[in-house]
Amino acid sequence: MADLTLETMSQEYYDVLKELGNIGAGNATTALAQMLQCKVDMSVPQVKLLEFKDVATLMGGEEQLMAGIYLGVEGDINGSIMFLLEQKSARHLVGKLMGMPIEGDKFTEIEISALQEVGNIITGSYLNSLSMMTNLKIYPTIPSLAMDMAAAILSVPAIEFGVIGDNILLIQTQFFDEIQLDGYFILIPELESYVKILSSLGISVG
Repeated sequence: MADLTLETMSQEYYDVLKELGNIGAGNATTALAQMLQCKVDMSVPQVKLLEFKDVATLMGGEEQLMAGIYLGVEGDINGSIMFLLEQKSARHLVGKLMGMPIEGDKFTEIEISALQEVGNIITGSYLNSLSMMTNLKIYPTIPSLAMDMAAAILSVPAIEFGVIGDNILLIQTQFFDEIQLDGYFILIPELESYVKILSSLGISVG
């Protein structure tokens, strides 16, 4: 197991995440449309293999204000997932959900609760898709929400991810209603869980 890293299995895992990106984002789009009661479209999700230090740059720089929904994954696999959204996109989503524009820089308790619910639905869509693809039982823990600069939010998974390697696979999806929303999804399974995911899909690992 010691020589098993993201780099050595990236192509197979990349293909899995591409499929997960397509199915998960499609399900998330449907769920968002139902939740917001309006039409929501999406672009074809892009899966990128990046060095962790470059992830914040992709999101608009380390100082880009983001909303991050972070939760653990339990069951047949263990790890964590994170969904990130620019703060102005988060503001737009919450405004749509509550039927009124969100004023000021700070979110109220009710608005934060609404945003957590949006994050729950989006991350749930990806996890359900992964569960369906792999036939593995996957359960999310209670999500936590962070509002901060990209660099600060990403420092949490960076610590966990350092155990596996320097590179990360990230799914980027653009959602559209009246405006474009860029969403970023990061799945961080523990090393043994990589093996389970790939094995369940019939991909032999080293």
